This record gives sequence, C-alpha cells and structure tokens, in this order.
Amino acid sequence: MPKVSVIIPAYNAMTYLPETLESVFRQTFTDFEVLMINDGSSDNIVEWADELVDPRLQVISLPNQGVSAARNTGIAHVQGEYIAFLDADDLWEPRKLEKQVHCLDNNSTVGLVHTWTLLIDKEGNQTGKLLTTQLEGDVWTQIVQKNIVVTSSVMVRATCLKTVGGFDRELHYCEDNDLWIRFASRYVFAVIREPLTRYRLHDSTLSTHCKEVLKDFRILTERAFESVPTELLYLRNRSYGNQNLYLAWKSVNNKNFNQAIHYRQQAIAHYPQLHYSWDCIRLSLAIAMMQWFDADGFRRVLALIYSVRRRILNVAQLHSIR
Repeated sequence: MPKVSVIIPAYNAMTYLPETLESVFRQTFTDFEVLMINDGSSDNIVEWADELVDPRLQVISLPNQGVSAARNTGIAHVQGEYIAFLDADDLWEPRKLEKQVHCLDNNSTVGLVHTWTLLIDKEGNQTGKLLTTQLEGDVWTQIVQKNIVVTSSVMVRATCLKTVGGFDRELHYCEDNDLWIRFASRYVFAVIREPLTRYRLHDSTLSTHCKEVLKDFRILTERAFESVPTELLYLRNRSYGNQNLYLAWKSVNNKNFNQAIHYRQQAIAHYPQLHYSWDCIRLSLAIAMMQWFDADGFRRVLALIYSVRRRILNVAQLHSIR
C-alpha cells in the first residue's frame, strides 16, 4: 500500500504533462502512487504513458466529463493513506510531499495541509508573484470569505475526504473552494510556509466566463451559509465582495475595461471596507492604466511590473538561502 496517492486529471495536457509528472517523480518522498486520469483527451497521452516504465503510475481513461469527475474517479481508486492533488500543468518542488507527509504524520487532528504557491507563466518563468497564506487551524470563517488554497498545493487524509465527499460535478467553477469549505467545517488545516507548489498561468487559466463563475459561486456560498448561526451571516456579503474583486482582476487580465469596473463596483457594494484594501487600490490603479494606455502599452507596463517583482523575489530567495 502506498502512503500517498497523487491524482492528476489530464485533458489534452501534453504540452505541460511530461514536466508535471517529472516534478512528481523527483520527489524526495517516494512511497506514492500516481493516478493519471485521462479525461477524454484527443492528444497522444495514452501512447505517451504506455512508454513510461515507472510501476507507480496508473492511467485511467474515461469519456470527457470535466475536472471534478476526473478527480472523483481518481479518489475512487486510491490506495494511499493521504491524497495529493496536482493539475496537469502545475509543478511541485522536490520536498513537497516529504514535508506534507511529515506534517500529517505528526499532527493527527489536521485533515488538510497546503503550501505557499509561486506563480509561473506558460513557459515556466517566475512572474514574481508569490501566494502566501497563514491559513491554518479552524479556518471556516476565513475560507468562506476568500479561497486562498491552491488545489495543486493540497494534501488530505483519505478518511477525511471520504467523510466530506468529493468534488461537486455540478459546479464547473469554484469546485475546489466548495470542497475546502466543507473540509473546514469539520477538520483543522495546516500550512507549509514555503513555496513548494508552482501554479502555471496561461490562456486557459484566465477564464472569460465571469457570469458563469459567479453563478457557481452563488450556489456554493448559499449552500455554505444555509445552516450557520445568525451571527455569522455577515460573512456572506464579505464572501460576495471578495469574489467580485477576484472577477474584477480576471477582467483586468483579460483586458476587459468595462467588466473590470463593473465587478469592482459590485465588490465594494457587497463589502464597502474593500474600498480601502491594498488589493482594491492596486485594482483601481490597474484599471486606470488600462484607460490610459492602449493594449500594447498596458502589456509593456505589466511586463515591467513582472520584471521588478521577479527581481525582488529573487533577492528575497537569495537572502533566505544565506
């Protein structure tokens, strides 16, 4: 029996999948199985996987049903005590599994452990953005307001996942946030304060379907608040505010000026305190730059910002090594 089961849903992912799988096989902790779920891909994933000789890899093929169904298929086949999720375009640092297994082995009350995440572009270069979080312990009131847990950074106890259930196949967006909220209602979280996960940004991660995202988010939010004590209902508006702020940023990334303004206004309407947050101030500056510059000019400004971020992050990493 492997200690850890790694679930990788894959749909036409051969551009990044070999590098992703290599990051798993480079782990310092080696007692794992990999369940790669071929979600009806039309590329050569099966032929490629047949040439791999590592006995820890198992490929399960099914008709295309979406990422939630693919992950749930993997969950149904796991043998490990712990389950780690990894998207087919993301990467792990070599000690990621080792540190998470150590955390769960030594903290019996923890049901889920996640890590800090470094954002990379489609070529694998650092964007200079590091997603840090202190989210640990009893986190329901925090995570119901804002999802800051990256799926590829998560490891859970298989027994806990069986208790709360898998990913909701009816949600096409926010399905991970829905599961973490359910997890947080029953179990304690832990966090490894190191960037052990690399999340890749590319065109398919910049969803333009903001209305559909908000529709699914409304479903999971109303579900989360349907039976909470009255004194916690104020968190619902904060949740909607943060989600609209997220969609405003999505609109900026998609260079949709009017949509960005709309979602920023909705965010502040739901949660007025956001108006004075640093995230909202940065958003307002980004929207202003979209207004001042043409598409090429805005792109050049973003490239300059990312370059400065990378330099700052590299300097910080050098200092931490020393």
